[in-house]
Amino acid sequence: MNPKVAVLCGGNSAEREISRRSGQNVFSALKRKGWDVDLVEIETFDGLPQKLKPYSVVFNILHGGAGEDGTIQLLLELMGKGYVGAGPLASALAMDKVEAKKAFRGRNLPTPPWVPYQGGEEEFVARAGELGFPLVLKPRREGSSVGVRIVRDEDELRRGSLEMAQEFSEFFAEKYIPGREITAAVLERDEGPEVLPLVELRPKRDFFDWVAKYTPGACEILCPAPLSPEEERRVKEVAQGAYLLLGCRDFARVDIRLGEDGVPYLLEVNTLPGMTELSLFPRAAAAAGLPYDDLVDLLLRRALRRLPQT
Repeated sequence: MNPKVAVLCGGNSAEREISRRSGQNVFSALKRKGWDVDLVEIETFDGLPQKLKPYSVVFNILHGGAGEDGTIQLLLELMGKGYVGAGPLASALAMDKVEAKKAFRGRNLPTPPWVPYQGGEEEFVARAGELGFPLVLKPRREGSSVGVRIVRDEDELRRGSLEMAQEFSEFFAEKYIPGREITAAVLERDEGPEVLPLVELRPKRDFFDWVAKYTPGACEILCPAPLSPEEERRVKEVAQGAYLLLGCRDFARVDIRLGEDGVPYLLEVNTLPGMTELSLFPRAAAAAGLPYDDLVDLLLRRALRRLPQT
């Protein structure tokens, strides 16, 4: 069996360029591994079913928007294609940060308190202010820290909420947690999901924003993260709990704020982690002894195993 493989990247979200870089890296790795693979880079979703028709399996590395929110996943299900990553429901739940936080809270997984914006600016400012400053304003359905900002008083909150309402319409305020920025890469193998060596991020900016993520030298990255055995155990336990709760599959990156109180607070779960040369998931895999090409090969083989046997 030598299936035709499509690496799907690009799209029309704010993370398009990151997806293109991820896609090129994945494509090159699969070529080196000997797969019959094409790079399918898209700008719109028009005619996508026809473009994907020749392929048995899709390595979807679209970031954000319809590529990650369950829409493309549902299309691939309907087309009978194997594909890498979470299914439609898990993708949709993880992309909606407010619904994901509700799920975390329902399962007693720690997450910072939050207030969603529901259309009334004065009410939102009053309710969000009750959480105490500083606060973090976040779009409800974006990744890669797109649009995220820290506000330190009521004036900044008021200005920030107006800008967020204009740019994203749906957003929320989250209590800022002083502490350390930790990310947990979760990789699923035959034995189940495994949390790879943890990564600590020490950005040279206010927080781990878009610039810190994708600019070389803008963030110090420590892997494995210098945590105590107890801190590591707690972070990994929470990360794995979030992965299982949302119903993720194959791989995911769980972003966590390790508070000064020692509590690992869940921020979000990314069901299609970046696979660029600067991305954190491949870095964690390498620290676990799994080189980039082998990681990509493993993920593709998992997707192939889900194809109906003929």
